[in-house]
This record gives sequence, structure tokens and C-alpha cells, in this order.
Amino acid sequence: MSRLSDALAAYLGPVALARIRTARVGIAGAGGLGSNCAQLLVRSGFRHLRLVDFDVVEPANLNRQFYFAAQVGTKKVAALRENLLAIEPDLPIEAVAGRITAENVRDLFADRDVVVEALDEAGAKVMLVEALLGRVGCLVAASGIAGWGDADAVTVRRIRDDFYLVGDLVAAVGPGRPPLAPRVNLAAAKQADVVLDWVLKNVKEEYD
Repeated sequence: MSRLSDALAAYLGPVALARIRTARVGIAGAGGLGSNCAQLLVRSGFRHLRLVDFDVVEPANLNRQFYFAAQVGTKKVAALRENLLAIEPDLPIEAVAGRITAENVRDLFADRDVVVEALDEAGAKVMLVEALLGRVGCLVAASGIAGWGDADAVTVRRIRDDFYLVGDLVAAVGPGRPPLAPRVNLAAAKQADVVLDWVLKNVKEEYD
């Protein structure tokens, strides 16, 4: 195991860490939510991540997403994989550069234990939830993370045992409600925490 894994084993113990290292996580979208959630999961010991996004890094992303100026113009999933490997070099991360559609969403994510919904468009969010709910172990979605202030309004709602919703359910991006790092990262951290908690309770450990 790596130095990161050694450190995490000291915090979590070998059984809990084995569950985390075994879990298969899908991240639908590599923007503010997805990129930050991914780095928090890797820092928590997760290894088997599949990242799916069609977009490229733009200067406007740098205020809140886990990318750097030199990566502008790079496919987000490729840049994110690079950044995650800088945290833990031997991760078996899958980076899929493509758009998630109703036709391919199940093929992309049906083998995952947990899926993090981190898409921008409301219609895409609904499509993914409808396609995957009940077909993966756990689905963690988000709604309402724009603006600033009232951080306590960004909460985790357990809709059912396999479906969680993070956000305030109100603050969509719009005039006076820009996407900014504090609230976006807060929501991403809450998504990662839900994933961690669910995996520790539900995934059987297998030492890899």
C-alpha cells in the first residue's frame, strides 16, 4: 500500500479501509461538484473511480473546480485523472470523455456500487436519477448550490435508503447567484461524506 493508504489505515483501521478500496464509484460530471468530490474521495482512500464528462477545462471553471491554469483546453476527465494521480499515483481511474445520454447511462454506471450525480442541467439530472435509481447500490445527487451565505441551508436529505440529495433545493445558478467555490465545495464535500458513510456500512471488504 501507499503512504496515503498507510496513513488512512492508521485512522480507519484495515477493515474499513479495505471496504473503501474495494468500492466502485461512478462520478457523472467533472465540474465543480464532480471534480471536488473526486479529490475528496481519493483522499479518503477510494481507488476505483469512473469519471464521465464531455467538456474541457475553461478559465471560468478555475474559481471553483479542481483544475489549474495550465490545464485550460484539456478534457476535464483527463485533467482530473492527472490531478488525482498526483495525490495517489497508482489509482486505476477510468476517464471517459463523452456525453451521458439516456442511451448510454446504464452502460456507463450500472456496475458501480455508488454513483455521484454532478451534472449541470436539470433535465440531465432527472434522466440520470430515473435511469439508475434502484439499479446501483446508492445514488447521491445535488440540487441548489449557487451563491453564497446561509451555508446551513446546504443539507443532506435521505430520500430513501439508496438515494440521497444534497443542496438547498432552491439556489440555482442565475442573476445574483453565481457558482462560487465555498458553496460548491461544501456540497461536494457532503456528497463525498455520504458516499464514505454508505460504503462503510454496505460494501463488503475485499483486500486488493
